[in-house]
Amino acid sequence: MFGTIVNVITIIIGTSIGVLFKRKLPEKIIHIIFQSLGLFTLFFGIAMSLKSENYLVIVFSLALGAILGQLIDIEKHITNLSEKIKKRAKIDSSTFNEGLITAFLLFCTGPMTILGAIDEGLRSNSELLLTKAVLDGFASIALASALGIGVGVAIIPLFIYQSAITLAAIFLGNFLPENLIIEISAIGGILLIGMAINMLEIKNIKVINILPAIVIMPVLSYLVSIF
Repeated sequence: MFGTIVNVITIIIGTSIGVLFKRKLPEKIIHIIFQSLGLFTLFFGIAMSLKSENYLVIVFSLALGAILGQLIDIEKHITNLSEKIKKRAKIDSSTFNEGLITAFLLFCTGPMTILGAIDEGLRSNSELLLTKAVLDGFASIALASALGIGVGVAIIPLFIYQSAITLAAIFLGNFLPENLIIEISAIGGILLIGMAINMLEIKNIKVINILPAIVIMPVLSYLVSIF
């Protein structure tokens, strides 16, 4: 868990710096920072998604994931939860929810998250997660300067998510094929594209409601491999 713990610490430090910057930077500078981050998120998402080799599974996973997520209305539950956190912590921020959701998707759906956590679980090698920690630290500065302290709260789902993958890797050993990891990362990339569209204010997409696709995809891949 060493890599994940360091990752959490760098995000806390980055968020703290970003919040301090937000208080000193004019609104137009914060806006252009957020737009530039949106462009990078779009680029990063496209790069991740293009690695997929099984488009049919990706399409069905996204469709089924969207249906399931919409029926459950994950976004509503997360928004309600973040509102409770805001009230408990007495945080006055109109961008708190957006910061939390954006940071979660950016920090948790990339290939370094999955590959790094698996590598730490299988070989006790934290190198990839430590590299991710540095990148996330700098990204959190930019995000927090635009969206505020909600970015830092994303460490809670990040810690749970990365720790769960690491523990799963310890128990599953080498049963996770590399192509499956690539396909999961591809779906993560598509979700990042959706988030980038939101960040660039092109259209409002309920990206968080499509998250079940990440869980559905391995199941569909397994069924396809059997038949």
